[in-house]
Amino acid sequence: MAKKGSKAIGWWAFVVGLVLAVIFGFTGSQSMNWLLVLLGLVVGFLNITEKEVITFLVAAIALMSAGSANLTALGQLGSVFGSILQSVVVFVAPAAVVVAVKAVYGTGR
Repeated sequence: MAKKGSKAIGWWAFVVGLVLAVIFGFTGSQSMNWLLVLLGLVVGFLNITEKEVITFLVAAIALMSAGSANLTALGQLGSVFGSILQSVVVFVAPAAVVVAVKAVYGTGR
């Protein structure tokens, strides 16, 4: 189903951000993390509706908590998975900040 306007840009930013987070995490590259932050900001501004705020923020908190776990006890697989998860957190955290600020602003209005 095709999406229109800014929602389509937000959707593509989300897809590209997740794919890049997995690639950057798998390769261990952190030199392009600024791109994940930028895409996360786009997702936060364009893609999360008022109805999705609580679900998104709870999922973001869960991802950020899991991203802080030490998965090296699982060996090489845990190390790779942990690196991927940390890249996903780099992508999701800026979106979570934007959504949280929008929620606080909306509540205070």
